[in-house]
Amino acid sequence: MIKVGIIGSTGYAGAEIVRILLNHPEAEVIWYGSKSYVDQKYADIYKNFFELIEDKCLDDNIDKLSEQADVIFTATPQGYLAGILNRDILSRCKVVDLSADYRIKDVKVYEHWYGIEHKSPDLIADAVYGLCEINRDKIKETSLVANPGCYTTCSILAAYPLVKEGLIDTDTLIFDAKSGTSGAGRSAKTANLFCEVNESIKAYGVANHRHTPEIEEQLSYAAGKDVMVSFTPHLVPMNRGILVTAYASLKDKNISADEIAKAYEKYFKDEYFIRLLGHGVPPETRWVEGSNFVDIGFKVDERTGRVVMMSALDNIVKGAAGQAVQNMNIMFGLDERAGLNLLPVFP
Repeated sequence: MIKVGIIGSTGYAGAEIVRILLNHPEAEVIWYGSKSYVDQKYADIYKNFFELIEDKCLDDNIDKLSEQADVIFTATPQGYLAGILNRDILSRCKVVDLSADYRIKDVKVYEHWYGIEHKSPDLIADAVYGLCEINRDKIKETSLVANPGCYTTCSILAAYPLVKEGLIDTDTLIFDAKSGTSGAGRSAKTANLFCEVNESIKAYGVANHRHTPEIEEQLSYAAGKDVMVSFTPHLVPMNRGILVTAYASLKDKNISADEIAKAYEKYFKDEYFIRLLGHGVPPETRWVEGSNFVDIGFKVDERTGRVVMMSALDNIVKGAAGQAVQNMNIMFGLDERAGLNLLPVFP
């Protein structure tokens, strides 16, 4: 059995990792790390684990944990892992980090967008961006995975095949994204109270959301040139889900829906967790909730010469914990679906 430690196990993403791993055939959690709940029973914090987990929460001593675990998940705020991670820890175990600390290769870009100093820039080159369907071969060889964000996973996967195949003008790429409130985390914030969120929708981080450089960097690799995008996220009154609607001008107005469909099939046809809906079929968050699936659809707008790319995922599963476990499976040579045969929940 793979011995797993989780630092930040009492946040939404950490708790979702726990839920997934309880049904994983080849992994067991040995360390429920939580700075805020040390010595409290995990099942007292999350009652859905009553009589399923008897362990108490431990501290966040990553050095001690690395001597006991085969892999550590860190579901922690930006800057935390970068301040404590070192090569000694990575020599003893693998690490899957759910923060942005190692996602962006240019440390100056990271520091600009996140407003903090990166404490271990020497490790950035070692990290692999853990978008499984794109970087699978690199993930197999690394000890440090930078697990992508929810908005970025949904956005990149929607556009990647068309960028890679040169079918769209990347200078015209616009991403309009909407997220459920769990994406903001579990800590108490006035803006996330029920009365503040219910019966409303709002844009935030307009023109300066910190997932923007992550999307740009990964799509730049796909395009083979620098890509700059417009990205606007919105908060909607639901618990889970990301819906991305992206727009771009076609390189040639004569590009057909069939050519677009073939591009998606070329890259994603054999990807179990990506479900291609086809032309004119918009995805819905309710059909992916609770699962590791990404649903992708598109529509060619012949009148304007644009293509509309649409994608949906569960922000806590494929957008965080599920993708983290999928990365773990790849790193240890397991079936990628291990522990992740989660059917979407409806209603």
